[in-house]
Amino acid sequence: MPAPDTAQTLSRGLDVLKLLASSPHSRTPAQLATELGLSRTVVYRLVGTLVEHDLVRRHGDGSVSVSAGALGLTQHVLGSVREATRQILEDLAREAGATAHFCVADGDDVLAVAVVEPPLTTFHVAYRVGARTPRGKGAPGLAIEAAGRGETGLFASEGALVPGAHGIVVALPGLPGPPAAVGVVTLAGLETPAMGDAVRRAAERLRTALH
Repeated sequence: MPAPDTAQTLSRGLDVLKLLASSPHSRTPAQLATELGLSRTVVYRLVGTLVEHDLVRRHGDGSVSVSAGALGLTQHVLGSVREATRQILEDLAREAGATAHFCVADGDDVLAVAVVEPPLTTFHVAYRVGARTPRGKGAPGLAIEAAGRGETGLFASEGALVPGAHGIVVALPGLPGPPAAVGVVTLAGLETPAMGDAVRRAAERLRTALH
């Protein structure tokens, strides 16, 4: 129970938000009600308010998850994540000779949180921070889906998201926050087995850095 000098509705809303943020899986209002010991009516009202403020996203199956709007509350945290990943991504981009990226799930999308382009290539694929691609499609989407299931693995795709681009991505299950993945994107035909090895090494470094 909240203390007498706290706002009970706000406290409950924050409990909903924290529960959703702590898991890679979406939840239905009924599941939230059970886990938090609240009535469904209360949870529906709380979820509606959080959706209105773009902190929670509704899915087609009725479940909800934390939305990108919540990132506005954690800009300093995201800055810390970018700093924690930058050196690793810089090393990956240099070693692979391809654009390196760290991405996370945001509802039905994959969101690029940090991107580093290779310093010595004549041509490479541009990829901007904040770019969104469909979850479950292409190497990033498949890796994010695997991370959401608690699975690891390397995924590759060619032309699935952008014609002429080849992606190599490793799932990062078990990190705090939404499902995450790290990978590189290069021009089709320039991919090599060494790139996959470099991404795997970067994934191991990120698991250590972000836990």
